[in-house]
Amino acid sequence: MGSAQRPNAGIDVSKQHLDVCCGTEERRLANDAQGWDAAAAMLLRANVDLVALEATGGYERGMVCALQGADIVVARVNPRQARDFAKSLGKLAKTDKVDARALRDFADVLSRHQDRQKYITEPVEPHREELAALVTRRKQLVEMRVAEGNRLGQARAHTTVKSIKNVIKTLDRQLADIDHDIDDLLEEHFKSQRSLLNSVKGVGPVTIVTLLALVPELGRLARREIAKLVGVAPLACDSGQHQGKRRIWGGRADVRSVLYMATLTAIRYNPPIRLFYERLLAAGKPKKVAIVASMRKLLTILNAMLRDQAMWDAAKHVVQPSVT
Repeated sequence: MGSAQRPNAGIDVSKQHLDVCCGTEERRLANDAQGWDAAAAMLLRANVDLVALEATGGYERGMVCALQGADIVVARVNPRQARDFAKSLGKLAKTDKVDARALRDFADVLSRHQDRQKYITEPVEPHREELAALVTRRKQLVEMRVAEGNRLGQARAHTTVKSIKNVIKTLDRQLADIDHDIDDLLEEHFKSQRSLLNSVKGVGPVTIVTLLALVPELGRLARREIAKLVGVAPLACDSGQHQGKRRIWGGRADVRSVLYMATLTAIRYNPPIRLFYERLLAAGKPKKVAIVASMRKLLTILNAMLRDQAMWDAAKHVVQPSVT
């Protein structure tokens, strides 16, 4: 049976439930190991071609792993894109069942798309999944540490100050433990990649671990694709004779944030990036545009280094930038 004739499925994922829609069959299951297995078995019996589900802050991970373990092709899509697709079909109501049906329809489109493969979610190695979890937890601890530090600056009562300081000490210990676990994981599974990225001035430990954990595609995609993935590619907004400003949007916000900080450091201490940035300013580009372009350049360089397994070579990257 050809893939065009096989049914596709959509799964709406929430914290407690999975709403599965395959063809005309609909079923609600628990979002736990038993529910994942039942959903995978149901979709295997239906001989599905493609399953679409939304990224829901991690609640979908177990379902994705179960489907991939059963050799079922999965497309984990951006919730905004899925919602925009549903609206384009005139589906303005939003319930779990409606969302599951819209995701099934979205899967029908993706399964026949000429660039189908780029929408498919590739299996993630267990050690990278663990690294991503550690990075997420570290970010949470840092945010709590900052919040407690702000409260300490406003506290006056001795007992309050003591309580806040105790919490800060606990958070500092937790951060130290997380950093140790991250370092062990990098040393065991990402030693060569870390060494390559660490050779670039401006790219520090937080940037390195974030890229390795949250951008497994780094080194595997073309420069334009990796820029779009992270959200630093200028996107057109043209219609007829109107030519709108190119803007960046979408992408992986957590990655873009650390890339921004790394680029600010590189502009000061990395000669090729600094020269690139200064040439853009000299050409009349606003500072914000020059910084984003420098972010894109730095990301492109890192992508090429991992692709070619090459250490940083400043002489290779001192080139005249495009200012279009």
